[in-house]
Amino acid sequence: MHVLVTGAAGFLGSHLTDRLLSEGHSVLGVDNLATGDRENLDHLAHEPRFRFEERDICGAFDPGSVDYVFNFASPASPPEYLRLAIETLRVGSVGTENALEIAHKYGAGFLHASTSECYGDPLVHPQTEEYWGNVNPVGPRSVYDEAKRYAEALVMAYHRSRGVNTHLVRIFNTYGPRLHPSDGRVISNFMMQALEGEPLTVYGNGKQTRSFCYVDDLIEGILRLSRSDEHLPVNIGNPDEFTILECAQAVLEVTGSRSELVFKPLSEDDPTRRKPNIAKARTLLGWEPRIPLREGLAKSLPYFQSKLQVRQS
Repeated sequence: MHVLVTGAAGFLGSHLTDRLLSEGHSVLGVDNLATGDRENLDHLAHEPRFRFEERDICGAFDPGSVDYVFNFASPASPPEYLRLAIETLRVGSVGTENALEIAHKYGAGFLHASTSECYGDPLVHPQTEEYWGNVNPVGPRSVYDEAKRYAEALVMAYHRSRGVNTHLVRIFNTYGPRLHPSDGRVISNFMMQALEGEPLTVYGNGKQTRSFCYVDDLIEGILRLSRSDEHLPVNIGNPDEFTILECAQAVLEVTGSRSELVFKPLSEDDPTRRKPNIAKARTLLGWEPRIPLREGLAKSLPYFQSKLQVRQS
């Protein structure tokens, strides 16, 4: 296939690009580099089946005929989408519509990267795809949450009204190599702080929970979904639930760090619990994650060590 990947220089977009190329597809990757990092694609400089364009998908463009569109363009870390609040809303609305127009024009399949943040601070636990969520539409995090929720509605409208073969993945917390060391997410924060010998910053009392999925597992689930007949949202994430304190302990064990913990106030609307119900993915896709947290942290360690060396050089 000839595949378009938006947000290709991001954490997930670059891993998806690698996987598609490994399967023999050709890939056009686009990214405006607002939060993506061209370094994530440097290893593809001499790959003849890959082409990169630096562009903002909020501007209409025509990449030529494509067989599939993976829409991963969006800031994803809280500090970045708060910094780029309007841009986040635009890429979830205008950018997503432009990507859908390309899929419609060329009869291409389409997968949109949505998020567990559609559930907000959930009142249902674990979260199933049928849960409508508990989202503050005017809070600081709403720029991301509502951009993703609107994008889901837009994707379904293109499927129902224009017959586009769409897929929606709700991604839960994911980690691994290429997760930006300064992006403000819990594992990147903990890994870098532990390696630097700094205290690990825990927001709130640390008893809030997350479910961490290693990136290779996530990409496998996404590709299976893209080849399925399911058009409604599907949770892809790891159902193993950890408190933030348990995650901190795992990072300390893997890194061998003796860092202590420091506690700071919880940010507004930060979810207190997060755990996917993946029964739908198991049934429809035959998918479930394989890599447990400590193994995934060990796989990620060399990447974060390399980033520490760059910081110190």
